[in-house]
Amino acid sequence: MKIPESVHLIEHPLLKHKLTMLRDKNTRSKEFREITEEMAMLMGYEVLKNLPLKKKKVITPLERTTGWQISGKKLAIIPILRAGIALADGLKKLLPMAKTGHIGIFRDPKTLKAIRYYHKLPKDIKKRLCILVDPMLATGHSAKAAIDILKKEGAKTIKFLCLVSCPEGIKEITKYHPDIEIYTAVVDRQLNDHGYILPGLGDAGDRIFGTK
Repeated sequence: MKIPESVHLIEHPLLKHKLTMLRDKNTRSKEFREITEEMAMLMGYEVLKNLPLKKKKVITPLERTTGWQISGKKLAIIPILRAGIALADGLKKLLPMAKTGHIGIFRDPKTLKAIRYYHKLPKDIKKRLCILVDPMLATGHSAKAAIDILKKEGAKTIKFLCLVSCPEGIKEITKYHPDIEIYTAVVDRQLNDHGYILPGLGDAGDRIFGTK
């Protein structure tokens, strides 16, 4: 597929290496979760590369100098429960100052529709850059539902970060939310009849938490 301008494909040797480890069905839950966090951190640098900066005077052990700090941009990390938690944990290592919200959505196994059951967001969500995270962008229904919630609550700036995406999910988001930037490490081939990405990772939530 032709990748839309709103989709940022983050290609880096480290990401490709770690993604191959995630794809391997023999990778254990502990390693899977750790690698997911590491990939979120690596991708976070790209997601946040345009954050505004302001000068700050500091005193080193030897002299006065001028450095930089993030300027006035409030941040919120919003994982889609439950699999998004691992990505959120990785991003929080980069952004300990960011607030964290949660959106609970699960996919009906028969209809593949997104079922919303919970959300809790920072009260000042309107003033924050929201980084919505989920390992997989498959059908796109969960991501769309989460974006619907964020916009309804007043969020103005939203970026979506996932490890693996596919044409069907990208089309869903760009159709209903063309203003949303998507950051992904790979665009896989397609969905199967059960709504899983091929070749994909399997069920990322089960692999992160060791459940089936």
